[in-house]
Amino acid sequence: MSQMPKAKSPNRGQRHSAAWGKRLKILVLLLIAEAAFAQDWTAARPAVGKFASELAPAIEKAHQGAASPNETVKVIVQYRLAPQAEQEGRVQRVGARLNHRLGVVKGIALTIPVNALTALEADPEITSVSLDHPLKAMDDYTNSATNVSAAWNSGYNGAGIGVAVIDSGINDNHPDLWDSTESYSRVLYHQDFTGTSIRNSYGRVVYDLFGHGTHVAGIVGGNGYLSNGLYPGVAPSVNLIDLRVLDENGAGSDSEVIAAIQQAIALKSTYNIRVINLSLGRGISEGYAQDPLCQAVESAWQSGIVVVAAAGNYGRISVEGSDGYGTVAAPGNDPLVITVGAMKSMNTFSRSDDQIASYSSKGPTTYDHVVKPDLVAPGNLVVSLNDHGSTLENLFPGNEVAGNNTNHDYFILSGTSMATPAAAGAVALQLQQHPSLTPDQVKARLMKTAHKTFPVSSTATDPTTGQTYTSFYDAFTVGAGYLDVQAALNNNDLAPSTVGAAMSPTAVYNSSTKTIALSNGNSAVAGSSVVWGSSVVWGTSVVWGANVSGSSVVWGSSVVWGSSTTTGFSVVWGSTTDLADSVVWGAATLSADAALATVVGEQ
Repeated sequence: MSQMPKAKSPNRGQRHSAAWGKRLKILVLLLIAEAAFAQDWTAARPAVGKFASELAPAIEKAHQGAASPNETVKVIVQYRLAPQAEQEGRVQRVGARLNHRLGVVKGIALTIPVNALTALEADPEITSVSLDHPLKAMDDYTNSATNVSAAWNSGYNGAGIGVAVIDSGINDNHPDLWDSTESYSRVLYHQDFTGTSIRNSYGRVVYDLFGHGTHVAGIVGGNGYLSNGLYPGVAPSVNLIDLRVLDENGAGSDSEVIAAIQQAIALKSTYNIRVINLSLGRGISEGYAQDPLCQAVESAWQSGIVVVAAAGNYGRISVEGSDGYGTVAAPGNDPLVITVGAMKSMNTFSRSDDQIASYSSKGPTTYDHVVKPDLVAPGNLVVSLNDHGSTLENLFPGNEVAGNNTNHDYFILSGTSMATPAAAGAVALQLQQHPSLTPDQVKARLMKTAHKTFPVSSTATDPTTGQTYTSFYDAFTVGAGYLDVQAALNNNDLAPSTVGAAMSPTAVYNSSTKTIALSNGNSAVAGSSVVWGSSVVWGTSVVWGANVSGSSVVWGSSVVWGSSTTTGFSVVWGSTTDLADSVVWGAATLSADAALATVVGEQ
């Protein structure tokens, strides 16, 4: 590519006013989505045999033969052994259409007539049938806040590490995604799992119709070429693998994401894929051990790939006074993966005044009460790559930021979707420094070295609605702390290499003492998570710092909801045997559109 002429850097102040160009429209949409979300908080139906609870109405129709001949449902069917041609033929003979082969979870994704569900119920080789859930997408200050420059000064830039971006695609024509000499693209591979690719007037495939994936890719590994180095990503020499699962509206499905994860595992050796970035998510309808999407990310982790997932943008949603707790989305609810929440830079390079974004989803996770997020990273009003002609650019032209030639080569988005690739880039730097690290060792080191100094609380006021949101800096809001790349690279402590050694622990409410503590060996999670145990050198107080006092989370029983008898408390901490008390998401998938939430941001 030809050398681009240099120009003055854009005015930093422009980025902050630009982010609000379409604010009112977005806030109205988000408030509508929040209202729908609150209405979806209902008692979940119990599972029906091998069918997940959401399929109860459909299986009831099938038993009664009440569905119309054209009524279908998308499902993921898992078998005792990976299905072969015989199993596929069996479901196709009852009218099912095969959408994806998902060997990574011993399953297949189908579109099947509702009345044919009884055939799945009767098949002894099938272990479970889950809904194929719909799924959505979830700055120049980022690198300063996370101490990335120290890594660059030491020669670490992500070179040779492959990061699979499972998102809406990557526009590899953006010069910031080429090598340092602008000779070739660092996007080494493209694959579309949505079936919605198009070609432009020049006959070239348009890899990102939505614009979200290109923005994410820039945070992971843009080199800042079109901004004189003002807007680089965290790992500016990393290689990128584009696995497209979201369409032009930012929508996708479980099966598409699982198929992409499966392909990342298959391509691991070819492109040295060591990291998967998942800036997407959906609601939780079952425990992580039963969720095929969570099982897929666990397979990637077990294969040696670090999976980094967004916590979600639902921290403002208060169901019965729950103040946004219990809103971490799947697959960020899985205890193996690194789940990331979003911080605000407060328009300064110093992280000392940074605050949590009020929309960042909070733990513990629904059903399993896993302590999430694991980390927080800058995610608010982030400047990264613009994808010209994309849906997001067309909807929000006020979010564009000029590059060297004032061509609006950059774009502003906010959300945990933006914080996640900052952490993924940090993982790439760690693995470049120490290629032998296992996913658990990477996760443990990032959590231990995270910056742990926070205020007790902070308040954000929405300038449009005037609504005020108060956030507390407990373990369910900021996890182990604020991503610190320099501290992670300077640390030589080594956790056990065993898969699951750094699984996120669970939290248990003690009704007698009115405290919430990290479980210590009484569950599958804590029993396997040897890093956080009380008998090892790291212990809980080192990892979570001031967020943990002994084994009791400082957040305690009074800071947020007051009495543990209040409705908001029981929404999150009710008995897992009483789904009416404990389920935040209900039987429905996410109502809020994470892609829209990312555009809103907050000052």
